[in-house]
Amino acid sequence: MKRITLGIVLLSLMVTLLLTACGRESQGTLTVYAGLYEDHAIKAIETFQKQTGIKVNYVRMSSGEILARIRGERNAPKASVWYGGPADTFIQAKTEGLLEPYHSQNAASIPREYRDPSGYWTGIYVGSIAFVSNKTWLQEVGLQAPQSWNDLLQPEYRGMISMADPRSSGTAYTTMATLVQLFGEDQAFDYLRRLHRQNVIYTTSGSVPGRTVGMGESGTAVMFAHDALKYYKEGFQNLVISFPTEGTGYEIGAVGIIKGGPNQEEARQFVDWALTKQAQELGKQVGNYQQLTNPDAVAPEEAIPLEKLNAIPYDLEWAGKNRERLIGRWTAEVLGSGAD
Repeated sequence: MKRITLGIVLLSLMVTLLLTACGRESQGTLTVYAGLYEDHAIKAIETFQKQTGIKVNYVRMSSGEILARIRGERNAPKASVWYGGPADTFIQAKTEGLLEPYHSQNAASIPREYRDPSGYWTGIYVGSIAFVSNKTWLQEVGLQAPQSWNDLLQPEYRGMISMADPRSSGTAYTTMATLVQLFGEDQAFDYLRRLHRQNVIYTTSGSVPGRTVGMGESGTAVMFAHDALKYYKEGFQNLVISFPTEGTGYEIGAVGIIKGGPNQEEARQFVDWALTKQAQELGKQVGNYQQLTNPDAVAPEEAIPLEKLNAIPYDLEWAGKNRERLIGRWTAEVLGSGAD
């Protein structure tokens, strides 16, 4: 009987030790939803793992897909960090109670206009909306690179415009919010309906239109300039970038912590790290050409500063709070209007 009791005690002890070991092994494993380019996300995560010893799993998605995933998992979050993508999407997530506030000590050096005052997100890069055209196609149809939003309504552009769908893409929503702030809501939606009648080719991701233009499948894309620069450097040297003279908008790419996600301490360490000079400068090593928010970080030479553009005073807070409503209106009035 004593042997049986001793055996039970030893077995219980072994199970306890095994569970403890498993708990230690899983502790420190961080899951990140990344809105960055895949190569940028990989470079950043590999560097963070080497510097901290924290294991990281990641899933790469567009910002709209990340928001939808976080919504679906809100009762049992699987990830703890949202890394990259326009901050107006973060603002909507904040409004819905999906993010956890965190005032990183490293955020103090980030300019106020690039961070949420309540700590729900902090900017890590800045990028502007541009027109990206295929030089060969422009020559074939006798056009110059577009200089105005209205240029895209010319008959030559019919069936040759590519841009992302704002339901899934932060790039596309930034474009739509830019037009609304530039022209007023009703006039902007009138323009979007007319643009839609040009048989726009919609994509899920905001960067994909640049590839379709580079391959000659589209003539012009509306997308972030830094995404086009990446394609240009990768070999699509028939791309030409131009900006609307009426004004253009921009994104503040952000990082934030998902509310209720596991490994919150490791998540805070990741945010601290993402705001550093070293972390922000990693992007240019893999061909990412955004402006950076850390004043000590050196942006790539190819990056296009907002100061050189006719950038509108983009109201990020308004864009975030009105995102759901504007996307709903776009779905009903633009996508639902059909094409001629």
